[in-house]
Amino acid sequence: MTRGVPAARLASVGQGLPLMPMTKALIESVADGSGAGASGFWRLPGGFEKTLADWSLCGPVAYVEAEYFGGVGEQRAAVWEGGTIVLGPLHLEEGRPFPPAGSPISQALRRLGVVAGPGEDEFSAVGLVRHRHGEAWLA
Repeated sequence: MTRGVPAARLASVGQGLPLMPMTKALIESVADGSGAGASGFWRLPGGFEKTLADWSLCGPVAYVEAEYFGGVGEQRAAVWEGGTIVLGPLHLEEGRPFPPAGSPISQALRRLGVVAGPGEDEFSAVGLVRHRHGEAWLA
């Protein structure tokens, strides 16, 4: 999954799903100089969408962002499969309730095959609640 990107490091989350935190080194190694913010994301490095699309030729790949402080925040998510975006980009603005389909991140995880149990969403089912910051997954 990380072919062509030596700075990429994977962590394992629940249900056998790999997580690639967007570290500073990774962002610097994949950015093409066109700036962040592609497809309405805050931190998606310019040019990284092409890499995600390429990786998705081997199976679905999601890119997700969450920005929360004190329980208030926003989420964004997209899923690539077969070289193209098949979900999103989804955006949940601050102060908005989750839609019936679930949060953007839970919808993306569901598209990757994550199954939530009774009383939980996909975000909780894979244990993403364990760390607030991506780099903490690599510690």
